[in-house]
Amino acid sequence: MNAPIAVFFDTSVLIAASDGSDPRNSASRLLLAAATPATAACAAHTLAEVYAVLSRLPGGKNVRPQFAGLLVEQIAARMTVVPLDAGEYAATLGEAARMGLAGGIVFDALLLACARKVEAERIYTWNEKHFRIVAPDLADRIVTP
Repeated sequence: MNAPIAVFFDTSVLIAASDGSDPRNSASRLLLAAATPATAACAAHTLAEVYAVLSRLPGGKNVRPQFAGLLVEQIAARMTVVPLDAGEYAATLGEAARMGLAGGIVFDALLLACARKVEAERIYTWNEKHFRIVAPDLADRIVTP
């Protein structure tokens, strides 16, 4: 990656931006509307999370897989999608193990590894608590929309 990316999107922000009934929708949509591949990024894993969540939202609000796929394509077109290679993946999981992290928080660790990779200036999430546990060194960059 070249120059630092201004903003990094957590899955929670992209889900909220896609759900008009979510009270966090407006703030999330405003951020997403300003995103360009030069200024914004998300983890490659986020695309799978967005698809999985949108196609199985609670309360029967889920969308058809075809529509969830279309939304993922639109997200990918609006920002840089950051993958981890096998070494980065293993190193991140090793660090999570050293920190004693267990369960789903490991996915936050993977997303934050992607944010580090692009030197994100701001990391937007609706899950500040877990993100700060995983990456206390990035705490000043982790914010809500």
